[in-house]
Amino acid sequence: MTDTLRPAEPATAAETGDGPRKLKRSIGVVGGTLLTLSCVTPASTLFVVVPDLFGTLGTATALTIAIGSVLCIAVAFCYAELGTLIPSAGGEYAMVSTLAGRLAGWLVFVLSLLVVVIVPPVIAMGTADYIAPLVHVDPALTGAGVMLLATLAGLLDLRANAWITGVFLVLEVIAAAVVAVLGFSHAHRGAGSLVSMQVAGSHGGTDPVTAALVVSGLAIALFVTQGFSTAVYLSEELEHPRRDVARTVLATLAISTVIILVPVAAITMGATDLKELTGGDLSAMVTAWSSTAVGTFVSLCVALAIVNAGIVMVIQNSRVLFASARDRAWPTPVNNLLSRLGRFGSPWVATLTVGVPGALLCFVDLDTLYGVTGVSVTAMYLLVAVAALLGRRDSHRHTPAWRMPLWPAVPVLLIAVLGYVLVQQDAVYLLWTGGITAVATLYWALYLRPRRDTHWLVSLPEDARG
Repeated sequence: MTDTLRPAEPATAAETGDGPRKLKRSIGVVGGTLLTLSCVTPASTLFVVVPDLFGTLGTATALTIAIGSVLCIAVAFCYAELGTLIPSAGGEYAMVSTLAGRLAGWLVFVLSLLVVVIVPPVIAMGTADYIAPLVHVDPALTGAGVMLLATLAGLLDLRANAWITGVFLVLEVIAAAVVAVLGFSHAHRGAGSLVSMQVAGSHGGTDPVTAALVVSGLAIALFVTQGFSTAVYLSEELEHPRRDVARTVLATLAISTVIILVPVAAITMGATDLKELTGGDLSAMVTAWSSTAVGTFVSLCVALAIVNAGIVMVIQNSRVLFASARDRAWPTPVNNLLSRLGRFGSPWVATLTVGVPGALLCFVDLDTLYGVTGVSVTAMYLLVAVAALLGRRDSHRHTPAWRMPLWPAVPVLLIAVLGYVLVQQDAVYLLWTGGITAVATLYWALYLRPRRDTHWLVSLPEDARG
């Protein structure tokens, strides 16, 4: 942590015979928001992740997501300020490395790598449930197909992907709106049920949802809207990053919160009883509220939303790997491969490196990895908050950037809350994440730190330097 970074300079390892490798600036706020919203993927989050929360939190699910969304406002402030201060495709690791030291940045990179490895295949495997009205396919095969399709799309020009994902996004917003209208129009309980803190018991009774369960559930609730950070990863491809990163981050959080939270409230009020709500079979609820045709339409929209999420996650994750290679996180041959750009300007080797293993992971049992993802996201947000607390020191104080209100109170409060949420997580998930982080620290100590003059040098594009 004491190895702080010197001012960014051109990275020789990121050069070819044609000059430095850099991504094309080709999208504005609208395109960036469409891509970022697609990574949040509200409909697939609603239908794939939220049912697990209903199973443990029952009627407290909407309240937990609302609390998580409030916390995410503070997180978004940190991302918006640091993303405009340090607009790099490296995202969190570039921001934290620059402000809190190389080791902290490396650990954030590892945490983000855990998220990018786990989340896309887990989401992709959910596709099988929502194409079931048309065809029954093995979830692993379906997920692998979605990952490969997303990988092919990720090789295209980013502007083309913004339009593709934009069309898909419209369909998933329609699906979420249909669920909200049907839930509210078939309400079996009033708005007071949203704070009634009840879940169906294992023997047919009703169990209370404790405050400890809500705190534990906040790790997944933070993950529900986590995709707004994609705007930071796209900062090297936004036309005006100093201005547009903050706008994209904050707009995405606001829109995604509404798209997710309103249907969750409607489902809570519309479920016939606690057993149905805790079961979390949202497709069956929609069909019961309407008809088989409407249920099929919503299910297909969700399937498209999952494909959409896969495309954007592959795009985002390939940018992280590309940036890590450009910043020389790996042995030189690996850096040279991962930093190659294709004819469309996309990092094609990094895209394949993300997408193909993701397809293979669809054949692995990933049930426990939701917990690891929640721990990783919470720890990553905590380190970003630390970087935001340090973001106005020395020369960074005068760098043009969007500045959050109520600094330093916002990052200080966020650090305290996230630290508490982190220690309340299941010990198994903490041990898994901690073990992986320990191995990463050894790599830092044995390989990166002895080569600190030539490796892990975070750089910014020349047109984005302060």
